[in-house]
Amino acid sequence: MNNFSSFFLLISIFLIQDCWASIVSTGDFNKDFFVTWSPSHVNTSIDGHSRSLVLDKDSGSGFASNDMFLFGQFDMKIKLVPGNSAGTVVAFYLTSNQPNRDELDFEFLGNVDGQPYTLQTNVYANGFDEREQRIKLWFDPTKDFHTYSILWNLYQIVFMVDWVPIRTYRNHADKGVAYPRWQPMSVQASFWDGESWATNGGKDKIDWSKAPFVASFKDHKIDACVWKGNEGSCSDESPTNWWNNERFNSLTWAQRRLFKWVKKYHVTYDYCQDYHRFNNTLPKECLLSKY
Repeated sequence: MNNFSSFFLLISIFLIQDCWASIVSTGDFNKDFFVTWSPSHVNTSIDGHSRSLVLDKDSGSGFASNDMFLFGQFDMKIKLVPGNSAGTVVAFYLTSNQPNRDELDFEFLGNVDGQPYTLQTNVYANGFDEREQRIKLWFDPTKDFHTYSILWNLYQIVFMVDWVPIRTYRNHADKGVAYPRWQPMSVQASFWDGESWATNGGKDKIDWSKAPFVASFKDHKIDACVWKGNEGSCSDESPTNWWNNERFNSLTWAQRRLFKWVKKYHVTYDYCQDYHRFNNTLPKECLLSKY
């Protein structure tokens, strides 16, 4: 059985046997988010269920959730810029916006025409980052919408693409590893000029003759604890806070196989393998369990 056949078999098993709790909240962009950057570059459908961000020479664009959250699951369907998108960065992320910020990032790094996007994930915990991982996706993210998700609970953070876990970051706070667990975070998206670093180390610049560039978002789903100064209630293991229940304290066996598949065939950079960057002393979590 080839890699793709094995992959889709695992997907089927995962969806049948390990389907997560049903989504209880769906949103309208106009009701759930406000524009943070350049309203003239943000376009929303009449029904509020889809939104596009525009990047041109004048400006990038962005939006953020009205609420802050502490733990939950956050899904966004995104379709990226086709053709020559070199130098552009589309981001979907959670952030506390504090000096010692916690942040969980999806960053889509554009590429020259004919070359694949790079998906970079990053974790900030108590103001510390340098935890980048990069993968090449197993599909063309410019052809259609795909679902990008972050599960964040007391035990782990899981980055998922179409329900496939591509990265985990476990709560090893008891071993001295910083973990986002105290600061509420908002859901944000932005589209900006990253040509100084995003593509080929900054060698491939934005071709502004191709502008305006458009990234599309739709069908966001937020199932999370809304922050009202209620750290205790957000940390409860209750039916309402399903993401904190024991079932979600680690990857399932099917998820682990998918996770290993991504690591083997699609990861192109992992800070936990960059001995040169860390002078042969890797961050502590690199030596601890991933699930």
